[in-house]
Amino acid sequence: MLVDAGTRHARRRILRQLRAERVAAHALTHAHPDHQGASKAVCEELGIPLWCGEGDVEAMETTGGVAASQPPGLINRLQERFWTGPPHPVARALREGDEVAGFSVLEVPGHSPGHLAFYREFDGALVLGDVLNNMNVATGIPGLHEPPAVFTPDPARNRESARRLADLSPRLVCFGHGAPLRDPQRLRAFVDALARD
Repeated sequence: MLVDAGTRHARRRILRQLRAERVAAHALTHAHPDHQGASKAVCEELGIPLWCGEGDVEAMETTGGVAASQPPGLINRLQERFWTGPPHPVARALREGDEVAGFSVLEVPGHSPGHLAFYREFDGALVLGDVLNNMNVATGIPGLHEPPAVFTPDPARNRESARRLADLSPRLVCFGHGAPLRDPQRLRAFVDALARD
């Protein structure tokens, strides 16, 4: 299972890294330009289906859909122009409780309408996409952060999603941006400090 696919410029790197692997499907945490950019190319090259959250299907399948799902602004227009990949049919709309490669699908909207996380209970592994970042996306400095509001249509709902994920006490958290985290207490403390809207 391949989760997310970077910008549209990531195609060659992803295919090179997957050369010796057998990949059955490609799932998105969400349909933002830095996660879906190479999805069409990778799916077509490997002959695999694309799966994403029900709330992001339209964004992934329609020209301009990704841009329409983002808040207005210069940064998002630049991402649309330089990072966004072409639309691609979604073979499976993922919903709460579905299983993907041994992970349970969790619907965690806010950063996008159909944002998903993938959780494996037996070892506490969590792939949370961009519900939170473990780096400042502007500076690259490590540390827990909320995703910038310019990329998050519903920050209050995203905080609710972050609280839900922290309640799982995951032992390994993999982010869309930043290094993995193996400290459930640190995640809990950060989420508890978030403003309640």
